[in-house]
Amino acid sequence: MRLFLTIASYIFHPLLMPLLGTILYLIVTPRYLEPELIKAQLLAVFIITVCVPIVVFFLLKRLGIINTLHLKDVKERKFPLMIQCILLLLIIKMVFNPYDDPELYYFFVGVLFSTFSALVMVLFGLKISLHQIGVAGILLFVVGLSAHFKINLLATISLFLFVNGWVASSRLNSSSHTYPELAIGFFLGALPQLILFNIWL
Repeated sequence: MRLFLTIASYIFHPLLMPLLGTILYLIVTPRYLEPELIKAQLLAVFIITVCVPIVVFFLLKRLGIINTLHLKDVKERKFPLMIQCILLLLIIKMVFNPYDDPELYYFFVGVLFSTFSALVMVLFGLKISLHQIGVAGILLFVVGLSAHFKINLLATISLFLFVNGWVASSRLNSSSHTYPELAIGFFLGALPQLILFNIWL
């Protein structure tokens, strides 16, 4: 059981959530997209949101700014979250635009707001679950896609409701977070996506 709970923290790591959201959109969208464009966008998102942060994390660890890649100390989260905000801005400016890719554009705007909110919390010495922020954002994005394209994604929505509970249980089991930290994380991940529904839905 402990292994099952631990797996959730790795499969649904916060760094992977922007890429997962992009993949889910490309799977469910009824729009025709050029295969080359899909490959280019996926590669860009993978490099900017996964590869670059991993390299930066190892660099920060070498410099002694962070002790572990798990960022257990709230003070260690400041620079990684700042860098993540910059990388998300880069995606919003360079990869997607509100006219050709409104769903993904505003998904990443929501992710940026969630990440910035987590950074603000860190500046006040509050440690919020980044895992919960990530999976909550994906859950609301899938709900939005279902309503936007008028397609039945109930199975996917149910899956991510389960994933939210799985991830929360995983973080509690490892004593990484408390119930309030998980609840606030869910709120910070879901609310920006919910607010942005007014623009792209």
